[in-house]
Amino acid sequence: MTTPTQNTSRPLEGLRVIDLTRALAGPYATLLLAGLGAEVIKIEDPRGGDLARENSPYVGRDGVVVERRHSDDVSVSHLTRARGKRGLSLDLKKPEARQVYFDLVKTADIVVENFTSGTADRLGVGYEVSKAVNPGIIYCSLSGFGATNSEGGKAMDIIIQALSGAMYASGAVDEPPVRIGIPIADMLAPVFSVIGILSALEHRHKTDQGQHIDVSMLGALTSFVAIENWAAMEAAGMQVRTGLTVQRLSPFGVFECRDGYIALVAVHEKLARGLFNAMGRPELIEDPRYANRDARVANANTLEALITAWSSQLAVQDVVTKLEAQGVPVAPVRHPEEAMSDPRVVSRVETSPVSHPTYGSAIDLHTAGIPIVFSNARTGFDDVLPVTIGEHNNVILSQMLGYSAEQIEQLRASGAI
Repeated sequence: MTTPTQNTSRPLEGLRVIDLTRALAGPYATLLLAGLGAEVIKIEDPRGGDLARENSPYVGRDGVVVERRHSDDVSVSHLTRARGKRGLSLDLKKPEARQVYFDLVKTADIVVENFTSGTADRLGVGYEVSKAVNPGIIYCSLSGFGATNSEGGKAMDIIIQALSGAMYASGAVDEPPVRIGIPIADMLAPVFSVIGILSALEHRHKTDQGQHIDVSMLGALTSFVAIENWAAMEAAGMQVRTGLTVQRLSPFGVFECRDGYIALVAVHEKLARGLFNAMGRPELIEDPRYANRDARVANANTLEALITAWSSQLAVQDVVTKLEAQGVPVAPVRHPEEAMSDPRVVSRVETSPVSHPTYGSAIDLHTAGIPIVFSNARTGFDDVLPVTIGEHNNVILSQMLGYSAEQIEQLRASGAI
């Protein structure tokens, strides 16, 4: 496959997105759209702005710090999630601000919001009023439980992990549930939101009609949990809680070494034989307890104990070397920062460096890229960032909407911006 040049356009160039989102789930959806080339206008309340602005740690003139020390220190969360977006401050509770929003919607293709279900309507910026000023608008609502669910409420990632069953499934037998270490619900729902937005764009190409897209965080994560048939596993007497290993696929999972952990997969006959050879126990393939896949699953506890007894005596690299020599899929369990610096992902811009727009840092900071490679297009972010709330007010209001200096000053005096 040929590598796109920097002169190649991005797929969503020419589309304008009105971003009403905050925190993580919604901003990640609009970040993906920005990285695919859309022009994103991030709307924040003039008082406080996005919740992510207050997330520790911060980066600034003193480097990376836990507590904000200077007015121009920027939360690393905001620095990463607001990339490629232009910032506009609007107090949507004021009618003058809502009129600015409607003027923007007239020029836009997409609106994304992740308020608690029903909040956008109460603010007067919901789908129906947006559709009235622009019938072709694609309006995406991302909420904890979906716009059609009357039993809503605030939903943070940990709440959705708990309700979806993902947290329970991640724990080992007789141990507490385990929170997945990344905000999986906050990251998964926006991916479905972008899928919905792109599907709606294609539908609009065919029909000239916009529409409302409704994505539930609980529904998104539960749909992933449902890929396993938990009732069938329980009926068969298999462990539902997997912990470090998945016994219905044994040997499959994470095993302790002398100085860390490795993940291995030896599900099929050839791989199991390779594992036993690496362990110096080739005779195990003749043992009736481990001679075929079903037998290994039925005797997963004793098999895993044998593997751990071997691996725990060796360094991670020694185990990896022995298993790779036998063609067994294996990998060391790495620290996230090491993973983000892997040349295989850096070269594809699946992760990317990030820094304060003014100050450097003694450590390299990495963040999410766009993990899609096109043969005839590129990805990447516009070189803009709303460091301060409403940083691009004048540009957006005057150049995009044609407001006069007097109109802008009136909006500022009224507290609308």
